[in-house]
Amino acid sequence: MGASTSSEPRVSEEQSEAESVAASTGALPMLEKAFSKLANPQTNAVSLENLQVLFKMHKNLLVLDQFFCSFLIDDVQARCVQQRFNLAGEGRSCSGSNVPDSLTVMLDHLGSTLVDQFFVPDKGGIDWVAFVKSYNKCCSRVSSSASLNMLLRVFVVISKSANVPIHLEFESGDTDCKINGHLFPRDVFLLLALCWALSWGSRNLKGEGILSLPDLNHLVLSVITSCGQVEGAFDVWDCDISSLEVQLPAGKFVTWVMSTVPCLPDCLRLYFNARLQIAANDGVELAPSNSSSPGDISSISAHHHLLTQGRAWAVSITNKSRVSEEISGAFISNGSGIGDNLVYRSSTHGRGLGRFWSHVEGYKGPLLILISANSGEPREGNSVDRKWVIGALTHQAFESKDIFYGNSGWLYSIGPVFHVFPPIGKEKNFVYSHLRPTGKVYQPHPKPVGLAFGGTPGNERIFVDEDFSKVTVRHHSVDKTYRSGSLLPDQGFLPVEGIISEIEVWGFGGKEAKAVQNSYKKREELFTEQRRKVDLKTFANWEDSPEKMMMDMMSDPNAVRREDR
Repeated sequence: MGASTSSEPRVSEEQSEAESVAASTGALPMLEKAFSKLANPQTNAVSLENLQVLFKMHKNLLVLDQFFCSFLIDDVQARCVQQRFNLAGEGRSCSGSNVPDSLTVMLDHLGSTLVDQFFVPDKGGIDWVAFVKSYNKCCSRVSSSASLNMLLRVFVVISKSANVPIHLEFESGDTDCKINGHLFPRDVFLLLALCWALSWGSRNLKGEGILSLPDLNHLVLSVITSCGQVEGAFDVWDCDISSLEVQLPAGKFVTWVMSTVPCLPDCLRLYFNARLQIAANDGVELAPSNSSSPGDISSISAHHHLLTQGRAWAVSITNKSRVSEEISGAFISNGSGIGDNLVYRSSTHGRGLGRFWSHVEGYKGPLLILISANSGEPREGNSVDRKWVIGALTHQAFESKDIFYGNSGWLYSIGPVFHVFPPIGKEKNFVYSHLRPTGKVYQPHPKPVGLAFGGTPGNERIFVDEDFSKVTVRHHSVDKTYRSGSLLPDQGFLPVEGIISEIEVWGFGGKEAKAVQNSYKKREELFTEQRRKVDLKTFANWEDSPEKMMMDMMSDPNAVRREDR
């Protein structure tokens, strides 16, 4: 009596705990499918070889961007690398150290490194409990500092595999231990390039397409200006980052990641989860794909917008939100469908607040505004184009008001140095967009006409005039809405006025926001057409026409006329 009649095997406490952690992330069903397809039916375990193939970066072709090419030694080596990566005909000239080969070796060791770091095999391979625990080790809910610690550990191991010396040390084996040592700018570039590759791999699950390395210059300069002390004059517009030997302390680098790009460590977790998702859905191919399609190169560099892949990726890893997912989905790909997100571009749709309004009105979703301008002439003997790019992310539609409005927003310094300025919660002066009144109404104190972000009326942190010809950037002391900091290099306390070269607006509200805007525009066009329509029946009779009435008044203006009722 009381004896159990169940024939089900008893689940150990270790297995129950591991499955509970995986279930809290919603990944347990996916892990069960992946394990069933990866495991050997006889041993009921997954071999390390299958896992290494699964986590290997299947890259068809590696395309080098201009900043990436700047790390090559000379034009001879540039031509050799172009031939190696099938880039002969692209017309790219490069000059600087042999980092491309190092990164390629690092990507080749990615699969084996991830397996060694997160999977502990038994004699027969990885059993179910070890498989789930390995997933939890990488993808469970942990603090941001622990996630960054795991990412840096993988980076150190994978760098040693590529014979790249990295001066980082971990005080213990805990995932949240203190990190000592330092990084050099070239090390930061390698880490960011690896994270970009992981982001690309999590979006392009089967490796179809081209792994293109975007310009990461703005992010590397952000680390240097935030963490390092460069001796002598340091011109962010004209500097050879690969030759800088400035030491960037590990502690300051961790602080920079947490304050500027806190979603950077998620690149590892998303890649790990995406590769297991492949195994759950389609299984794993035991032979990596080596096919290449050079014809796809043009689709990557076909557009020349302010919002490049590198800048879009930098914005997407600044916060966790639906907007970041929309940006990642649009830009971390082969470039297809990017044009669908472009709402307004001054060089294409025309300058001025009126043209701007005709394209953004009715868009009920997040909008990213980028402004490219030039303030001042280049210094003597320096022909470098000293343009800068700033941006603002709004989470609400634009409205024509003479006061500030909005419930959320972010400011960005995009180029040449990347910085982020989230809201601080003291004020809610997120957006100001005021059109010129249509009626000739006297206003004793007229409000500024233009586009602004932060600050107060008359002292906006960013103000774009009505003609979209000039932008004024003021010191952060006038702004209690966004985080303090310089939007421009060497900004100073005085307002900086720049000549605008381009303004872009990108919509990331998804298909729903675009559909709502299209219906809004159709409705406005219908109302406009109805207002223009003239009822010709009213003027069909000469006796009722305005012309006859005017002629009668001119012939006898004093005649008394009775109005027909």
